[in-house]
Amino acid sequence: MAKEKKAPAKKTTKSSAKKTQKKPLEDPLNKLIIDTILDKKGQNISLMDLRDVSGPTDYFIICEADNITLTKAIADYISKEVKEKLGIYPNHIEGKEQAKWVLVDYFTTVVHIFHKEVRKFYEIEQLWSDANTVEFNQL
Repeated sequence: MAKEKKAPAKKTTKSSAKKTQKKPLEDPLNKLIIDTILDKKGQNISLMDLRDVSGPTDYFIICEADNITLTKAIADYISKEVKEKLGIYPNHIEGKEQAKWVLVDYFTTVVHIFHKEVRKFYEIEQLWSDANTVEFNQL
């Protein structure tokens, strides 16, 4: 079940209006990553669309885990599933040693897997609060 939060509306003129962009969940990579996180019991999943806010990538997918073992397991499972089902390898994986914040970089989508306390400390969603965000809650 997804709940979308929209950033405040910005005025556009004909010259600055962009062509219609595909929705974040229409991207097979994003959908597979979110499904994979849900399969591994990742919590508080957010998909942030950074295309209109000059972000470092098109999308951030952010989630958290209760312990470091689960943080590593989610990162490993994402890499495995994306490679097997889409044939895409991550550009870079960072933070698996300490596993308090693991980053899996797929160029257009960057996945942040946090340990709960670390996510609260960094508040990464606040840094990109202008982005449109879709939140996923487990039932």
